[in-house]
Amino acid sequence: MDQKDIPLWKTDMIFFLLLFPIPLFFRYIKHVFSKNPPLPPGPFSWPIIGNIHQMGRELHSILANLARVHGPLMSLRLGTQTIIVASSPAAAREILKTHDKTLSGRPLSHATPVINPTLNNFSIGFAIECNDHWRRLRAICKAELFSAKALESKKMSREKKVMELIGFLGSKEGKVVNLGEVVYITVTDILSNALFSVDFLDFEGQGIGKELRKLLTEDAELGITVNLSDLYPILSGLDFQGIRKKSKEILGKLITIWEDIIKERRKQESVISDQSDFLDALIKDGYTNDQINQLIVELFIAGIDTSIIAIEWGVANLMKNQDAMHKLRDELDREIGTDNVKESHLAHLPYLQACVNETLRLQPPGPLLLPHRALQTCQVMGYTVPRDSQILVNMWAIGRDPMIWNDSLSFKPERFLDSSLDSKGNNFEYIPFSAGRRICPGQSLATMQVPFILASLVHSFDWFLPGNMNSTELDMNEKFTITLRKKQPLQLIPRGRK
Repeated sequence: MDQKDIPLWKTDMIFFLLLFPIPLFFRYIKHVFSKNPPLPPGPFSWPIIGNIHQMGRELHSILANLARVHGPLMSLRLGTQTIIVASSPAAAREILKTHDKTLSGRPLSHATPVINPTLNNFSIGFAIECNDHWRRLRAICKAELFSAKALESKKMSREKKVMELIGFLGSKEGKVVNLGEVVYITVTDILSNALFSVDFLDFEGQGIGKELRKLLTEDAELGITVNLSDLYPILSGLDFQGIRKKSKEILGKLITIWEDIIKERRKQESVISDQSDFLDALIKDGYTNDQINQLIVELFIAGIDTSIIAIEWGVANLMKNQDAMHKLRDELDREIGTDNVKESHLAHLPYLQACVNETLRLQPPGPLLLPHRALQTCQVMGYTVPRDSQILVNMWAIGRDPMIWNDSLSFKPERFLDSSLDSKGNNFEYIPFSAGRRICPGQSLATMQVPFILASLVHSFDWFLPGNMNSTELDMNEKFTITLRKKQPLQLIPRGRK
C-alpha cells in the first residue's frame, strides 16, 4: 500500500503514538538526575499507563490494600499524573497541617470544570488555590449559613422538617420504606430553606427539585469516571468520552431548578429590608447570577448526599448491632421521655453522638476526602511530593486500621465515650470532615443535622427488616462513588413507639 493510500486519521494516530512517550522519557531523566529525595514508595508503574490497570470501582479499598504493602505514604502514577496517598494519622498530619499551605491546592478536572473556568475564584470547594476570593466565600458561608447565629435562626425550620418526616413515616407504619429516599426529602428541604426559604420537595415526589437527586447522582458518577484528559493533558482539548459535554448538561439542568427564584428575588431586592436567607445575603453582597449558581451547585453537591449517607449508615449499624440500638433508645427515653426530639436535647445525649462518631469512623461519607494538589514541590516524611501532584488522604483506611483502633471492624460506640477525639480536625486518626484550610465549612450544620434526624428516627419508631429477616443478615456492603454509599438501599418497616 502506498503512503498516499493510508487514511489521514491513521497517520495522525501513528504520529501521536510515536511522540506520546517523549514527555514521559524526559520526566524520567529529570527524576533520575534530581537531587531531591525519591518519591514515596509504591507499586511498579508501567510506561504510559502507570498504575491505571490496578485501579477499580472500590478505589478506597484498593488504595488501602496497596498501602499495607507500600507504606502509609505511597505514590502511584495514573498516566502522566503523580498521585500521593496518605493512609496513616502521621501522614495525614503532614499533609493537612505541617504542609497545609503548600498542599492546599485543588486539581481542576478537564472533564467536570466549574460552570465557567473564569468563575473558579467563586468556588468554595474546588477553587484551585486558597486565595482572597476563596477566603471571602468561606467567610460569607460561615456567617450566613454555618455560624451559631445563622443556625439558630433556622432552628424552627429544621425541627418542622424533621417532624414532617416523622409524620410521613407514621403514615407508612407496617409498610416497607426506602429510608434513604425519605430522609433525602427532609435533608434537601432543610438546605433549600436555608438557601432560598423554599421547599424543593414533598413526600408525594413533586416539587421544583424533583430531578435534583438524579442529577447529583449522575454528576457523582461522572466524578469517578476515568478521564483521559486528566491523565494525559496533551488530550485536554478533546472530549473523547463525552464527559465534559455531559457535565455541562447536568450543571445547566441543576441551575434551571432555582433560576426563577433568583429572578423573582432580584425584582424584590429594592423593597426587601431584612435578609431572610443565604440568597438575600449573596444578592446584597453584589454577587452575579453566575457566581450564585456556582456556589449553590457546590453546596447542594456537598451538603445533601453526605448527610443522607451518614444517617442511612447510622441506622443500618444500629439495626445490625441491636445492643447499641437498645442503649441508644434507653438514653433517648431517659432524657426525652415521650416528647419529640428537639435540637436542644442533643447536648445531653452522649451515646447518640458516640453512635454518629462510630458510623463516621467506619463509613465516612467522603472516604478519600477531596483531593489536594501540591502548589510547590516539597518534602514529606523524607520523600518528595512533586509540584502539581494530587494528594489523597484515605480516611476510610485510617478509620479501620487495627494499629489505631481496637477491634477496628466492629461497631462499638463506647470507644468514643470519655474520649478526647472529636471531628474538628485536631485528631488525625479521626478526620471525617478533613482538617486544615480545606476542612468542611458545613461541619457545624452536619454535626447537628445528622444526630438530630437519627435520634428522631430511633425515638419515634421500632424498625424491622422486610420478610422477617434477622438483623444479622443485613447487607452492609459499600458502593464507592466519590461518597461511600450503602450498596443495597436500606429497606425498613416502621412501627410507632408512642
